[in-house]
Amino acid sequence: MPDIQSFGKRLIDNLEKVIVGKRQTVELTVIGLLCQGHILIEDVPGVGKTVLARSLAKSLGCTFNRLQFTPDMLPSDVTGVSIYNQSNRKFEFRNGPIFAQIVLVDEINRATPKTQAALLDRFLLRVRLGYPNAADEVEVLERQQLRHPIDSLSPVIRVADLLESMEAIKKVYVSSPVKRYVVELVNRTRENNDVYLGASPRGSLGLFRTGQARAALHGRDFVLPDDIKALAATVLAHRVIVSPAARLRELSAERIIVEILEHLPVPGGDFEQPIK
Repeated sequence: MPDIQSFGKRLIDNLEKVIVGKRQTVELTVIGLLCQGHILIEDVPGVGKTVLARSLAKSLGCTFNRLQFTPDMLPSDVTGVSIYNQSNRKFEFRNGPIFAQIVLVDEINRATPKTQAALLDRFLLRVRLGYPNAADEVEVLERQQLRHPIDSLSPVIRVADLLESMEAIKKVYVSSPVKRYVVELVNRTRENNDVYLGASPRGSLGLFRTGQARAALHGRDFVLPDDIKALAATVLAHRVIVSPAARLRELSAERIIVEILEHLPVPGGDFEQPIK
C-alpha cells in the first residue's frame, strides 16, 4: 500500500503555499480528489475558490479550464460541438471546456437544468473557504506583494502516484461497527422531523469512501468513528432538504447533522483489521 499520508502532505503543503490558513478545506479537497468526486465550493466572491482549483491543477501537472455559467449558455457550450468541414466533407468535433482534467464551473445555479446536466449531476463534498483571520490576511498581502505565489507553483505529485493512491484508499479497513454507524447516521437524517428529505444511500457510500481517504491521510489503514464525525456535515448537509418549518426557525442542514451526531451513540471496540 502506498504511503498516502506522505502523498497527502506533499500535496497539501504545496497548496498551502497559495491558500493561507485553510488547511481543513485543503484537506477536504484532497479527500475529494482521492475519492474521484466532484466538490461543491460555496462561498462569497474573492476568497480563493478559483485559486484553489488552479493551485490543485498546477500541483498535479493537470490541464485546467474555467467555465462561467450564464442563463443563455447551451449544453454544447460545455461539451463541444460538431462542425462541418467543407474541405473534406466531414463533421469534426471541437472539444468544449469540459475536456480538461480539472474544471472549475462558476455559478452553476445560473444555468438551465439541461446545461447543468451536460456537466455533472452530483457532488461528493461541499466545502467553504470563508474569510481569513487578520493574521492570515496580512500574510496574503505579503505573499502577493511582488507576484502571485501560484505563478511559481510546480507539480509535486506524479500521475502514477495519484492513480495508485486512488485505488489504495479503497482497501482501507472499515469495521462492521463503523459501517453500522454510517448507516444509522444517514438513516436518522430521513427520520428527523426537521428534514423534508433525508440523505440517500449515495450519502452512505460517500461517507464510507471519504472516511477511508481521511483515515489514510492521517496514516491509518482503518477508519475510526472520528473520521465519520469529521466528515458528516461536509458529505451529508447538501444532500438534506430542510423542512419549511425548520427554515423559518433558521435551522440549517449543517446544524441538523451536528445535532444528530450529538445524540447518536458512538460505537466502541477495536476498529483495526483482525490479523489472520
